[in-house]
Amino acid sequence: MVTFQELKDKHDYDFFQEMFYESIHIPENKPSIGELLSEPYLQKYYEGWGKRGDFALLAKNDENEAIGAVWYRLFDTDNKGYGFVDEDTPELGIAVSKEYRGQGVGTELMQNVIKRAKEEGYTGISLSVDLENRGAIELYEKLGFQDYETVGTSKTMVYRY
Repeated sequence: MVTFQELKDKHDYDFFQEMFYESIHIPENKPSIGELLSEPYLQKYYEGWGKRGDFALLAKNDENEAIGAVWYRLFDTDNKGYGFVDEDTPELGIAVSKEYRGQGVGTELMQNVIKRAKEEGYTGISLSVDLENRGAIELYEKLGFQDYETVGTSKTMVYRY
């Protein structure tokens, strides 16, 4: 059975960073976690976590081990994320540990974060996905996300309430 809990402590935050790393779609020759997450264009996704608009949810297995995470953060026009739509639409990211993929964990995480964003009063939520990541795109479409724009090798998708 999978349970869900909000990101709470340093251990959870470390796992969140691991999942952020996993969410970055680089099929070949992916740099190490330390190397990739030290890139300034990626640091904006996790530095100073806990500000207004930040939310992260962890999925845990029966042994209370974290197995996946979903999160969102607000960006502004001066510091856009890859899935930026506007300053009032949080951009989300998601990743599930390899051994738990294909078991519905990602779907449950997404359903929970969509519900949370609505409860927080947002009118939509966005994401960026690599065009080659067909499995993720199919999941997002199944959940009701629609194409917003395509730039380079990724597309921005939006879920509107």
